[in-house]
Amino acid sequence: MNLVAVNTFLTIVETGSLVRASERLNVTQSTVTARLKGLEAELGQTLLHRHKSGVSLTSNGFRFRRYAEGMIDLWRQARQETSFPKGVGTVCNLGCHVDLWPGLGRQMLDEIERDYPSAVLSAWPGNQVLLEQWLGTGLIDAAITYRITTHEGQTMHTLGEERLIMYSTRPGHRPGADPGYIYVDAGGDFGRRYTAAYSSEDFARISFGSAVWALEYLMDHDGAAYLPEHLARQALAAGQLHAVDDAPVFTRERYLITSDKAATGWPWLSDVIGRLLQS
Repeated sequence: MNLVAVNTFLTIVETGSLVRASERLNVTQSTVTARLKGLEAELGQTLLHRHKSGVSLTSNGFRFRRYAEGMIDLWRQARQETSFPKGVGTVCNLGCHVDLWPGLGRQMLDEIERDYPSAVLSAWPGNQVLLEQWLGTGLIDAAITYRITTHEGQTMHTLGEERLIMYSTRPGHRPGADPGYIYVDAGGDFGRRYTAAYSSEDFARISFGSAVWALEYLMDHDGAAYLPEHLARQALAAGQLHAVDDAPVFTRERYLITSDKAATGWPWLSDVIGRLLQS
């Protein structure tokens, strides 16, 4: 498949018209049109609806867009990695769930950098869905996450449980109805377990899909929330947060998913996993 045509398609989608795409790519509009038609002919599908005001994606265009973005990202990554100077050792492109970067994600990169200073490393934040997609397309070589479906050619390493504890900005806070309570969606079956424990309580007025964001918000407002223990440790030590007595404690597993092909070039993998398990 012609990557120039794929990049042209993405530029049209981003700019919203063939005219603006031609200006950005510094080519004629007829060239942009020819590239798009060639791509659609190769796929046997119409990717864009043409309007007087611009373009819009067809249903097939929506589906193709995700793969097109993956192809361009992989090409950029390939160009970067094949242009490394002599002396470069192992390469690791790590994806990490945003709530795990302050702990395991940062630690993993630090461990590799300390013991293998010639390693080339990159880190990408994402949620569980994105991390699974990136692993599947090869955009990343490994992912630190909570729950993910592994596929052929991938290995799952268990990194132990993480405790989710209710913290409050007010000492002596008791679990129960609280207008300042923030609900943090911890994914998996957390919602079911949380509902069973607090079935009689009012719903939270504010909710977050990231514990990192929730913690940042909590530091500027009075309230309470369930947060990963490792994430709240610093604020707890500084007296900014207080563990809520008698509140149920929940847990969730953490995993490192690795590409088997990439991991063959990682002499550090078993040592790093061992140290992550000790943290």
